[in-house]
This record gives sequence, C-alpha cells and structure tokens, in this order.
Amino acid sequence: MVLLHVLFEHAAGYALLVVREVEEISLLLPQVEESILNFGKFHSIVRLLAFFPFKSAQSALENVNAISEGILHEDLRLFLETNLPAKKKKTLLGVSDTKIGAAIQEELGYQCQTGGVVAEITRGIRLHFHTLVKGLTAQSASKAQLGLGHSYSRAKVKFNVNRVDNMIIQSISLLDQLDKDINTFSMRVREWYGYHFPELIKIVSDNYTYCRLAKCIANRRELSEERLEALEEIVMDSAKAQAILDASRSSMGMDISPIDLINIESFSSRVISLSEYRKGLQEYLRSKMGQVAPSLSALIGEVVGARLISHAGSLTNLAKYPASTVQILGAEKALFRALKTRGNTPKYGLIFHSTFIGRAATRNKGRISRYLANKCTIASRIDCFSDVPTSVFGDKLREQVEERLAFYETGEPPRKNLDVMKEAMVEATEVAAEIKKKEKKKRKREKKRLEALAVAAAAEEAENSVLETTMEAEENDTEPKKKKKRKHQETSLDENGLAEELLPKKQKKLAQEEPPQSDKKKKKKVQEED
Repeated sequence: MVLLHVLFEHAAGYALLVVREVEEISLLLPQVEESILNFGKFHSIVRLLAFFPFKSAQSALENVNAISEGILHEDLRLFLETNLPAKKKKTLLGVSDTKIGAAIQEELGYQCQTGGVVAEITRGIRLHFHTLVKGLTAQSASKAQLGLGHSYSRAKVKFNVNRVDNMIIQSISLLDQLDKDINTFSMRVREWYGYHFPELIKIVSDNYTYCRLAKCIANRRELSEERLEALEEIVMDSAKAQAILDASRSSMGMDISPIDLINIESFSSRVISLSEYRKGLQEYLRSKMGQVAPSLSALIGEVVGARLISHAGSLTNLAKYPASTVQILGAEKALFRALKTRGNTPKYGLIFHSTFIGRAATRNKGRISRYLANKCTIASRIDCFSDVPTSVFGDKLREQVEERLAFYETGEPPRKNLDVMKEAMVEATEVAAEIKKKEKKKRKREKKRLEALAVAAAAEEAENSVLETTMEAEENDTEPKKKKKRKHQETSLDENGLAEELLPKKQKKLAQEEPPQSDKKKKKKVQEED
C-alpha cells in the first residue's frame, strides 16, 4: 500500500503531513469538500508528521526563491530526507508545484503527485495550518506571510529608484496634455488681445512669444520708443521690434478698458508660466530617459522613446515585443481597419516621428521603418536587461541606421552588424568600468562624510559631558564656601564682643525659642539671688 505524504510550504516553514486512507473519488463529492472546512473532520484525514521552521526572514526568502525557480534547497532536502520513509517505492509525495515536484523526483527519487487529491488536501491545510502546528497563531502566521510577501516581491522586482519607467510614462502623458492646453490657451489670448492689437498676430507666430509681448505691451497707445529695448529682448530681432512699434501707431484695433487689460495680462502670465514649466518638464524627461533607457533615447530621441514606453506600458513590455509590433505601435486602428477592409496595412506608427523616416525617400519609408523598428527592439532589450545602462549601443545603432539611409540613397554598403556590435561591446565595457569607479568613489566620499559627522557628534557629546561635569563641580564648590563665609561672620562678631559664647545646638535652639524677658523680671531674679 502506497502512503501519501503532502509537502506544504508556508511563510513560517516547511510542513510534512500524512494522509490516511482516502479515496480520490470521494474527495470530489460536495459533502467531503464541505468536511474539509471543518477542522475536526479534516484532522481525522490528515495528521502533521513534521514541521521545520525557518531560522530567519532571509532564510525564508532564499527557500521561497528556490521553490519558485524549481530548485531543491538544502533545507528542504535535509527536511525530506530526515522525515520521509526510507522505502521510496511505497511513498507518494504530494506537492502543489510541478517544478519543485520534478526537482524532488529527480534528486531524491520520491514519486511526486500534483492536482486531484493533493489540491483538495492542500486547500484544507492552508485553511487549518495555524491549528495543526502547535504554538503558531493565526495572527503570527498572517504576519509571516505579509513580511515574506513584501520581501519576495522586492527581490523579484529588484526595485531601483533611478530606473523606474512609471515616471517616464507620467511625464510624457503630462507633456502631451500640456502641449494641447498651451495651444488652446494661446489661441484664446490671440483672439482676446487681437481685438485691441490685431496686427501683432501676423508679425509674431510663436505662441509663447506672443503671450510675452501681450503682457509687455498691454495698451498699444502707451507703447513708445523707450520700450523698444524690452521688445527686442523678447523678439530677439530689432527689425521685428520696430515693426511692432510701427504697427501699434497705425493699428485698426479697438480701444480696451484697464480692467480688460488686467485680465488679459493675468491670463497671459498663466500661459507663460505653463510654457516655462513645459520646458522644465522636457529637461526632466530627457534626464530620466538617460537613466532608464539611454540606448533607446540615443537611437530614436527622448520624446519618441518615451512615447513607445508609454504605449507599451513599461520598458519590460516594450522589450518583449517583436520588431513587427514596435513598427506599427500606435497605429492599431489603421491596422485593424486595413485588415477589415483588406486594404494596405500601415508601414509605421509612433516611430514615424523620428527624423530617419522623414529624411528617407517615399519609396524607402517602409524599408527604413522596418529597419528602425528592429534596432529599437534591440536597444530596448539592452536597456531593460543591462546592469549598467550606457548609451554606447544606442549611438552605434544610430550609426547603423544612418549607414542604411546612405545605402538606400547612394548604394554604399553598410558595415556588418557583428563588427559594429563587437566595437560596441568593447566601448561599453570601458564605460561600465568608468561608471563603477565613479560609483565606488562616490560611496567612499559618502562613507567619509558619514564618519566625519559621527566624529563631530562624538566630540560634541564629549564637550557636553565635560561641561556638565564642570558645572557639577562648581556647584559642589560653592556650598562649602558659603559655610566658610558664615563661620567668618561669626568669628568677627565674637571678636567685637557682640555675640554670646558658643553654646551647644540644643541650648541655642532653646534660646531662640524662648521669648525675650522683660526688664522687671530680670531685676527680680537678680534681687532673689542676692
């Protein structure tokens, strides 16, 4: 008869349970499934044979990582070898994961089973685990699961603050939204201020410059040659500034009230601030792309690369896409419409905004977009899976695209991909070594700074302790000085004959407590003595 053992992996440790005689068919019945929910009935089926608690959180994480990857950890090997019967043919081990089951069967020789009976029993063990193991409460079990879950997810994600592509996705989305808003607001300023100074629209085409001029000029009737320098600073052209001044003198615009001008100026200043914020956001996006995807940004540009990452959902998703998907990424509607109507499928999507496709001839646009999508896929995979991100591969891939463009135009053969990648590998290793050196130096500087701060804090504490001891010593010295002073006063009084003879303490107290006697009583006492 084959005896069924079930291995259960918990955040607290490994548990090995023995299943008594159970028919597999009976476990599928609803009544038996309900009996698993009841601990009394379930305990009659399953018995805890052994429990191996993890020594620390680090040990638990190592074991869970090994199980997830289908590797038999040393702790699990020792636990199974110690507690399982020696007769391997008469032992059947139930496990919840097929990978770890295959590893146990290969290395230890025990026959493993997953699904069916094991799945139902594992469900019951998971429900009643804290009652099966003595000394383990439901609260402590849930805390262990929560802690291990956090540490496991952190280890899997390998969280790096500098390489988070979520910030790129949000930045490019905000940048696109700002472009739309600034364009809408600028058109509103043009229409509003155009009633007063319509000629300015033809002279200045840039929205940002127009808003700055509208704020600077305000009432066109007050514009004089004294403000010509201010106009030149904004327009960066003396001829244009002079044209604006001349147009203001012979303008056909209507007069405008001061309150309307104030509103136009305040709205113009809002549009100007939005435009300046957009410039800052673009710089932030450029620096972030340099940290997260330097090869992709070097190949296709920061904005187009960020749009590709945003459309894919993450850099990892983009790295998983084939080149054919990257080529038409962003043109899904056109693709499905073409498939529905049996027309021509689109040749490019978001990568159309790169400079390469614009520079190619009409007949070569499809070929260069296919080649560029291939290089973008390579660059995204390098950025996603490289330990030290560098722009070396991106620069080399860009050179290859340039050579391919030249080949389409002139027929000059480009370099082989293998040669280019060999050069890139050599340069990348050098750059990575330099980056590691810089990081090492930075860590050393940080360490020195922290040590200096610790030394300064220790010195300050020593100074404070010295000050406290000196203060205490001074306080102790002042008390005997006061006593000496009192004694000095008493001796001086004795010398002058004003003090009485030194009496014992009790007599002094009595003398102080007795009230002063009258002169008559003193005379009577003297007469009686005589």
